[in-house]
Amino acid sequence: MSRARQPPLVTGISPNEGISWTKVTIRGENLGTGPTDLIGLTICGHNCLLTAEWMSASKIVCRVGQAKNDKGDIIVTTKSGGKGTSTVSFKLLKPEKIGILDQSAVWVDEMNYYDMRTDRNKGIPPLSLRPANPLGIEIDKGRFPQKDLESLFPGMSADFTSENFSAAWYLIENHSTTSFDQLKTAVVNLKKQANKKNEGSLAYVKGGLSTFFEAQDALSAIHQKLEADGTEKVEGSMTQKLENVLNRASNTADTLFQEVLGRKDKADSTRNALNVLQRFKFLFNLPLNIERNIQKGDYDVVINDYEKAKSLFGKTEVQVFKKYYAEVETRIEALRELLLDKLLETPSTLHDQKRYIRYLSDLHAPGDPAWQCIGAQHHWILQLMHNCKESYVKEQKGKDTCNALLHSPMLDLDSDVRPSPIGHLSQTASLKRGSSFQSGRDDAWRYKAPQQVVFVEKLTKLVVSQLPNFWKLWVSYVNGSLFSETAEKSGQMERSKKNARQRQNDFKKMIQEVMHSLVKLIRGALLPFSLREGELRQYGGWEMKSELSGQWLTHVIQTVRLSSESLTALEIPNDMLQIIQDLILDLRIRCIIVTLQHTAEDIKRLAEKEDWIVDNEGLTSLPSQFEQCIIHSLQSLKTVLDCKPGEASVFQQQKTQEDVCQLSIGIMQGFIDCLEQLSTKPDGDIDTSHLSVDVSSPDLFGSIHEESSLSSEQRLLIALSNCRYLERHTFLNIAEHFEKHGFQGVDKITQVSMESLKELDQRLFEMYIEFKADPIVGSLEPGIYAGYFDWKDCLVPTGVRNYLKEALVNIIAVHAEVFTISKDLVPRVMSRVVEAVSEELSRLMQCVSSFSKNGALQAKLEICALRDTVAIYLTPESKSSFKQALEALPQLSSGTDRK
Repeated sequence: MSRARQPPLVTGISPNEGISWTKVTIRGENLGTGPTDLIGLTICGHNCLLTAEWMSASKIVCRVGQAKNDKGDIIVTTKSGGKGTSTVSFKLLKPEKIGILDQSAVWVDEMNYYDMRTDRNKGIPPLSLRPANPLGIEIDKGRFPQKDLESLFPGMSADFTSENFSAAWYLIENHSTTSFDQLKTAVVNLKKQANKKNEGSLAYVKGGLSTFFEAQDALSAIHQKLEADGTEKVEGSMTQKLENVLNRASNTADTLFQEVLGRKDKADSTRNALNVLQRFKFLFNLPLNIERNIQKGDYDVVINDYEKAKSLFGKTEVQVFKKYYAEVETRIEALRELLLDKLLETPSTLHDQKRYIRYLSDLHAPGDPAWQCIGAQHHWILQLMHNCKESYVKEQKGKDTCNALLHSPMLDLDSDVRPSPIGHLSQTASLKRGSSFQSGRDDAWRYKAPQQVVFVEKLTKLVVSQLPNFWKLWVSYVNGSLFSETAEKSGQMERSKKNARQRQNDFKKMIQEVMHSLVKLIRGALLPFSLREGELRQYGGWEMKSELSGQWLTHVIQTVRLSSESLTALEIPNDMLQIIQDLILDLRIRCIIVTLQHTAEDIKRLAEKEDWIVDNEGLTSLPSQFEQCIIHSLQSLKTVLDCKPGEASVFQQQKTQEDVCQLSIGIMQGFIDCLEQLSTKPDGDIDTSHLSVDVSSPDLFGSIHEESSLSSEQRLLIALSNCRYLERHTFLNIAEHFEKHGFQGVDKITQVSMESLKELDQRLFEMYIEFKADPIVGSLEPGIYAGYFDWKDCLVPTGVRNYLKEALVNIIAVHAEVFTISKDLVPRVMSRVVEAVSEELSRLMQCVSSFSKNGALQAKLEICALRDTVAIYLTPESKSSFKQALEALPQLSSGTDRK
């Protein structure tokens, strides 16, 4: 309210100089709240309120009147702010004298000619003006400033028709460089012109002398008759005679001047026609000018001329004007159609669309061109999206078998980082495999991106490039800036805002349709199982020979995320973009599932990469490769698992948690199966052609030879050593990585995997014990009774027999074999072997019916010797077996025997 009470302030006027009736635009501050608030407007002291047109609080348009002052301020007076001030001024120029046939950039009012000789307005024809060059010689305008001449001749004028005419001023202004001889010629010309005027008057008199004489004679006769007779008769006859003379004189005059008057009438009609053509040439030339300006693209000029013609001749009753104005309307209607076609033409820039909408608005085009443009742009975007899909589907179907093979995700399993020919892929995490390749092989395994990936990137780029202009066009339509950016056309702006409010729901449906089409086209290319059958026919059509790898899905997710961020930056409501967030969530879940599935396939192939080279801890590279494979898979999923603003966690759904948990368990179980397959494979089934070793490694042939010479028992020991390491380190590390990446049900994954690993470990251990203990145990009974040995009839013992020595040697061989591979397994293996031997020895002792003294002494000696030799590996079970064996022997009564 405080700003409305401030006085008006004029800060600019355009143009800042001109003659009377020049149209000017006044700009400033607080120029009124409306047309009724403007109560005064003076320019150079002249009241211009009648011609003033209030546009806004910062703009007024009017015409300058016939002011007295040549320079002055622009003063605006309003009801709300009172009389204002001005920081600029206007200079009033004197009008030039223009003849009827002189070219002029402004309109000259010929009906009200201003005679400077009498300082009065006279309605005389312009042809009666005196000649523009009275001296009859060439005019050479000097370069003397007008102000200097005015100060040199105060109150005088260089106009020879003025009462204050100054010959010196005229000569200085028009003949400052003329030679003296030419001035003499000018004097001669002036004299000739004066003589012609005098001769013209004299000739006119001479030509009518006879008539004057006849009239004089008649009057004299009448006078004489009246004086002589004095009667009424004479008076009547003389009157009749006078009338005859006058009629004869009139007929003679008509005959004399008929030709002159005819020529004068013809000249007047011609002059009047020229005046009409000159005065209204704007209207007569307007149809042709409209055609020319349309061809040049000067639509602003056409619109301004049309507005001027409409204001001057829109309601005329003159038939010729009606005819030409109708022709103008025909041209303008064709222009409306042309502009509407250009507006609806696609593709088109936002700037051109706004320009054409303003043109159509200024031309008062029927309907709502802005909304028509929005609808056309909407259909254009949808058509572009579907055409993009059709082109890529067609291109995919034209691929040959070789290209299809190159796009197969099976080839991704042994590759390192695959650079993509399309953008951003280098920024995505790559899934590195356990095997090593040389840089030369990397160059040979560069693959082109699958068609679906290229399509999604092209589609999102298309939408992101087209939708901002579409959205900005709607915003301009809502706030009314399509029609005016300076609030000059408040009526159109209000109508635009009203139409926008009525069509808000329709535009929302347009945006939703674009979003749904974008999402469904991406789903048809990447997630066809998520579409219904009818939608699949419309948005699908891809040949899904093999599903995309997790690496490509990660790139697609990154692309869609960038598109979502770009659309969010446009301030599009979140409810319209929620469908994109749902798509991203489904893609993230699918990427995790596919990556875990491919990881499981990679794990199964680790058996082919086992080189059986054991380190100091009795481990091969297999557990490390398994752990690295899992870690790299999880690292490749990091960007997928991380939640961007507005995104939900991939594990918020119970089904997703269960699926991921089962796949993780499957990965762990797959590696356990791989271990079992390697440890239980017969010697002849080992295929060294699939070993993934570096061809540049100097240990290539040594490792193959060493692997080929491994026995089944050695592979079992290596597998047991790997199982032990997996249980104590690898599985726990993997569980930590699962938790670090937000996996749910890690405890279940670890528990199930541990149980399965322990079962495998126990099976392999039992197999090894069976391989090693059974031969030792089986050799005891034959060794004891070798040579028909009988416990009842035997010699005095001199030491342990050979069978026991052989058993100890075999036990030592087992110890050496286990120690060579993994010393940590020695106690476990040796304890079980000793248990088996002690148990068999106890059984054999208990089966003997009777012992002689020497037999009992021999048996006890051998049992104690065996027990003491393997004392370090005795367990409660083996101790019990040795005890039972000793208890089965008769007690020795002699101390010497016991000793």
